Amino acid sequence: MRTIDIRTTQNVTIEYELAPVSDRIFAYLIDLLLLATVHTVFAMMLLNLFNVQDDQIFAFVFGFLPFFELILYHFFLELLRHGQTFGKSAMGIQVVRTDGQQPTVGDHLLRSIFLIIDVIFSSGIIAVLLISSSDRRQRLGDMTANTTVIKVKQNLRFLLSDILKINTLDDYEPQYTEVKKLSEQDMLLIKSALNRYAEFKNDAHARVIREVTEKVRQKLDIVEVPRDKPEFLRTLLRDYIVLTR
Repeated sequence: MRTIDIRTTQNVTIEYELAPVSDRIFAYLIDLLLLATVHTVFAMMLLNLFNVQDDQIFAFVFGFLPFFELILYHFFLELLRHGQTFGKSAMGIQVVRTDGQQPTVGDHLLRSIFLIIDVIFSSGIIAVLLISSSDRRQRLGDMTANTTVIKVKQNLRFLLSDILKINTLDDYEPQYTEVKKLSEQDMLLIKSALNRYAEFKNDAHARVIREVTEKVRQKLDIVEVPRDKPEFLRTLLRDYIVLTR
């Protein structure tokens, strides 16, 4: 399992698992199948509707147009769906910047344009070779845009079962009412850190827990340093759910 350390905008370093080549290939094939199906159906409907018999138009519609659609599909889907096409969502992978910032419009555009070299003209050989051999599993499009593709966990979101465990304010008394100062993104970061620590209890993730705890403690003006830092963060999560729902 190859990983990458990404420092978030909250100045906390989190280790992510890089998406393996197989996942990226399957995601691409899913996108390709979906796009080919939609393109074929609409192209045939339009050609039949206007009764087009010109061979050059057929060559353009079924020979050249799909390449442009492929580039636009990846660009708009990754831009609008936070780094995920439908294929990437199905495989549980996501495009991220290696510096922890959100990918920009230009980043997504570069990744999409370089599909011409990485995938289209080379039949995917260049992409597979570079992803397999590079430390950050980057193809040319990733290298130019400073991005990579990581595995994402479904449990980085609050589950309904998490909320149902706490029925009412009468059943649970929040310990840190000041937690309302934190944003939902802050809480997702805390939950992500806890999930990674629970899955991989190593020094790197323990350090992340300590750093997150200290950042949150300072932000909430909590004087006492918690002894059990993971439990402190879990308490904040419970308090946040009760106080903000």
